[in-house]
Amino acid sequence: MEDLKSLGLSDEELFSRIDHSLLESERITAPRYSYWRSVFRVFFRRKLNIVVLSILALVIFMAYVYPTIFGYDQFSNLNDATTKHLSPAAALQRFGPSIRWILGTGSSGNSTFDAVWFGSRISITLAMICTVINMSIGVLVGAIWGFSKKVDIVMIEVRNIIGNVPGVLLISVLVMLFSPSFWTLIFAMTITGWLGVASFIRTQVIIIRDREYNLASKCLGTSTLRIAIKNILPFMTSVIVTLMATEIPSYIGSEVFLSYIGLGISEMSLGKLITENQSAMFVPGWQLEFWSPVFVSSIITIVLFVVGQNLGDASDPRTHM
Repeated sequence: MEDLKSLGLSDEELFSRIDHSLLESERITAPRYSYWRSVFRVFFRRKLNIVVLSILALVIFMAYVYPTIFGYDQFSNLNDATTKHLSPAAALQRFGPSIRWILGTGSSGNSTFDAVWFGSRISITLAMICTVINMSIGVLVGAIWGFSKKVDIVMIEVRNIIGNVPGVLLISVLVMLFSPSFWTLIFAMTITGWLGVASFIRTQVIIIRDREYNLASKCLGTSTLRIAIKNILPFMTSVIVTLMATEIPSYIGSEVFLSYIGLGISEMSLGKLITENQSAMFVPGWQLEFWSPVFVSSIITIVLFVVGQNLGDASDPRTHM
């Protein structure tokens, strides 16, 4: 052990007085934690997520920006019979080199490439609006439903009555009563769509509603709505994100299916394109008119599902270690 006097330093130089501070003693020296920063750090750690997110960004650009810049007129070449059902090679020769004609033309002489992305914008917008409406209502109602036993009694009966009505039957009736428009389909898909979300959230809330901090808040007189919003919903962020990941692609698939069976919207969505061009599937040289919207709708559905699922996994605080 070394003798400190051999260093030739005074006591004042070797030692310094430390004042006791209650404020400093309570300060936490651990690094600051940011929930959403940790979510995105975990999400972007996987290279697959970066690739899938890039594909999603390209899809969003082509669906929303491309039609705005170049425009789309379905009947621009309707009176010219020589422009109908052209193959990609024939369309490029007829109109000149352009990205608009790489998928050929449709039954009206319109660009199949433009039609696919214009239809994608309608389908994605419809799915997003339905998801926002159903998730907003479903999450809020489900949180109160699972926490309040009085609400639970009423909502159980509502679910037993409305939940047993086939969704396709309900949508069929509403489409027949009103015109098959964009907002009619949104109304038909959201009038009871939130009930499934609310039922799922209610089950999750029941699991955590009787924990100590919730019981303490209730004893202190905190309202049920405030406990549900402040104490329960933030704890379920990863569950909500994962549920949303399945909702968006499912509505795109539902729109395509409803249009295929004749219950879709009047606008030229992906489902409408698939329905109108299903006869072209078996005609040589016309197949791209059918398979192009099928392929794009599949890509959109898969990409949205993968991004949502991985974002839901990254939202779980247990993955932030």
